[in-house]
Amino acid sequence: MPELNLSEIIILIALMSVVTYLPRVFPVLILSRRSLPEPVERWLSYVPVAVLAALLAPALFAPQGTLDFAVTSNPVFWVSIPVFALAFLTKNLFATVLFGMTMIALFRYIVS
Repeated sequence: MPELNLSEIIILIALMSVVTYLPRVFPVLILSRRSLPEPVERWLSYVPVAVLAALLAPALFAPQGTLDFAVTSNPVFWVSIPVFALAFLTKNLFATVLFGMTMIALFRYIVS
């Protein structure tokens, strides 16, 4: 692999910054002066939940790449049930995170 000099590295970092920054800025600039239709706003409100579910599902249901519901090999799944219930009932992020950390620590202490 050829060696890059300092000016090439700076140019590459600048170009990567532009490529990363532009897709985030253009929608904000374009949509900040416009009002979206109600169905579109309602649909967009589900995007964060869908992304979170897509990120969490593999870690909860298949932590080693295969479906696993065993108590000893996948304690995160079992701890997530009361944690999700608390999150649903309280809608308090701090309490949910603290409860989840406490539950997984207790679970690992008791099972191990």
